[in-house]
Amino acid sequence: MTTHARKVSPLITLTALAVLGGVVAGCGSPDGHPTGTSGGAASPVPRSPGPEPTATQSPAPGPPTLAAGPAGRTPVFERRPKTGPHAGEKVVALTFDADMTADQGERAAGGERFDNPQLISLLRGLKVESTLFMTGRWAEEYPEEARSIGTDPMFEIANHSYSHYAFSSPCYGLPVVEGPQMREDVERAFEAFRAAGARNVVPYFRFPGGCYDDEALRALAPAKVTAVQWDVVSGDAFATDADAVADQVLEGVRPGSLVVMHCTRSAAPVTADALRRIVPELRERGYRFVKVSELMRG
Repeated sequence: MTTHARKVSPLITLTALAVLGGVVAGCGSPDGHPTGTSGGAASPVPRSPGPEPTATQSPAPGPPTLAAGPAGRTPVFERRPKTGPHAGEKVVALTFDADMTADQGERAAGGERFDNPQLISLLRGLKVESTLFMTGRWAEEYPEEARSIGTDPMFEIANHSYSHYAFSSPCYGLPVVEGPQMREDVERAFEAFRAAGARNVVPYFRFPGGCYDDEALRALAPAKVTAVQWDVVSGDAFATDADAVADQVLEGVRPGSLVVMHCTRSAAPVTADALRRIVPELRERGYRFVKVSELMRG
C-alpha cells in the first residue's frame, strides 16, 4: 500500500510532535504530490437545500473542490498549481490548525488553553483572510469562539477531524481512527461546527499529523471533502523564537503557497508575534492573503 504520510520540518522535533495536542499537531512538510492531488479540475459543492431559483436567478457558487482522484479517492490539494493562468499571482493562504484531541477535556478543565483569541484578534486587525482547520472537540470546548470565527466573512472553517486521532499509522504516537470510523469522525466534526452556530464552513479536511494513505483517501471519499495539506511549514509548534518562525515562512513562500500554522495558545505561543513580521513583509513583496477556497478557485 502506498503511504503518503508527511515528513516533519527540521525545526520540529519528534519529541515536540509527541506532545502537541496531547501527542501531536499537523506539522509535517510535503514530500511530493500524492495520488489524486491538485491536478483535478475544480467542481462546485452541492448547495444545501433551499428555495429553488427563479428563471432570472442563478445559484451562488459554493466553495470549489477538486475532482475525485483515481478510483474515487479523496483528492488532495497542497498549493495552487505552478502552471496555468494564475500561476504567477502573488497570493498566499495562511492556515491555522485549531487542535484539541478528544481526550483532552481534563487538561482544558485544569486551565490549559487550546484556543488563541489574541491571534484571531490580530488577524482581524491586520485584515488577513484565512482558513482555520478546526477539530470538532475544539468547537465543543470553545463554541462561542467557533461561532464568532465561523460567522466572520474574513474566515472560513475547515475540518481537522473530530478527535485529532491519526488516519494512518504510524503517526507520531497518535491513537488511530480505524477505516470504518474515519468518515464518521469527519462528519461528527461538521456537526460540532453546526451546533456551535458556525456558518462559513467549507468542505475541506486536513489529516491530523498530516498523515494519510490510500486506505484513508478511499474511506473519506463518501464524505465528499477535499483534503488540504500545505507546501510551507511554519515551524510554530512549541517554538519559542518568533523570528525563527517568521524566517521559515518568509523563506518558503512562493506565489500560490499554502502555509500551515497553529491557533493553539499552549502549544504554539509565538505564532502571533511571528505574524507581526510575516504579514507586513509579504505585503511589501506584493503578496495578498486569501482563504484556501480562493486559492483553490484560482
